[in-house]
Amino acid sequence: MDFAPLSKFIDRITAWRIPWAEVLVVHRNETVFRYRAGCADLEANIPIDEDRIIYLYSLTKIMTCVAALQLVEKGAILLGDPISEYLPEFTEMTVRKQQEDGGHATEPAQHPITVRDLFTMTAGFSYDLASPSLRDALKRTDGKMTTREFATALAQEPLLFEPGTRWNYSLCHDVLAALVEAVDGRRFSLYVRDEITGPLSMADTGFHLSEAQLGRLAPQYEYKDELGKAVRMDGNWYRLGSEFDSGGAGLLSTVSDYARFLNALTNRGTSPEGARILSAASIDLMRTDHLTARTRGDYNWAHHAGYGYGLGVRTHVSEAGSGSLSPLGEFGWSGAAGSFAIIDPESQLTVMYAQHLVNNQEPYVHPRLKNIVYSCLEK
Repeated sequence: MDFAPLSKFIDRITAWRIPWAEVLVVHRNETVFRYRAGCADLEANIPIDEDRIIYLYSLTKIMTCVAALQLVEKGAILLGDPISEYLPEFTEMTVRKQQEDGGHATEPAQHPITVRDLFTMTAGFSYDLASPSLRDALKRTDGKMTTREFATALAQEPLLFEPGTRWNYSLCHDVLAALVEAVDGRRFSLYVRDEITGPLSMADTGFHLSEAQLGRLAPQYEYKDELGKAVRMDGNWYRLGSEFDSGGAGLLSTVSDYARFLNALTNRGTSPEGARILSAASIDLMRTDHLTARTRGDYNWAHHAGYGYGLGVRTHVSEAGSGSLSPLGEFGWSGAAGSFAIIDPESQLTVMYAQHLVNNQEPYVHPRLKNIVYSCLEK
């Protein structure tokens, strides 16, 4: 293995517009390469270091789906169940319909939202964090809206389409976290700690940081073209209130910590130390393509060409379509500030890539990084 091309790529993108970047490569449970470059704090000129905590944003979604799949394994829920069995506020939903005059009206939904719809982004939700019901709930709770209160508020908004008929990247996994709370009884952050991060010895991963951990939180940036530089932009704008455990974007972690979780999935649900968080059968279900003839056209992000969508993850289904050097069945996801996960049981490969830039250059960075990693394995 020769990872020189990977380090050169990290050097190139951090010399370009990304303040810092780090990549960790685990092969057959051994760390075979780790490299970081750039400054965690541009103003103070502080280099990126190993223990920096970052916002994972949508990389949270993988862990939320693992948490819900644990309930599937326990027989507590089924993918085909209507979510109204657990979250009754979703019993009578409406769908927004466009009228001939260009206006909109709402009609009763003909189909219930199912648990599967939450996993697969087919529930009909949007990603509008400023919708009237959410704004009202945040105001009513004085900024302390809980995960369950979030779901109750979202249920008041009309759906964009009939559940199950389209794919739309949305707040589905935030509702999935509320469903886990409703079924299990624990607050979502406590469930995740007890059932996933605790067993995997992930001390630096969670929805809420201690004072000591806050001191290790990396500054976050946005690149301003008009200024020709990255400008500090701290905060997680997906976190609606101090008590909201966002299953879609709320986790914070370090590169080392989250790689432990990703590697357990690479090992088909069990850590190298023997802590099992999912069965191999659940891992295979997770990375199965769940898109249908009706929904496939909606999953049209150019840098995900050749990929299907599983239970909260991209999953590689066509080498010809993707142009990717990874094998079929490789899966993972990414986050709004540019973090990126590769999970590959066939190659026994785990990759955790991190950066902290909200206009993240994901379509450029991630496919290239992936191909470089796999080419380096062959050298």
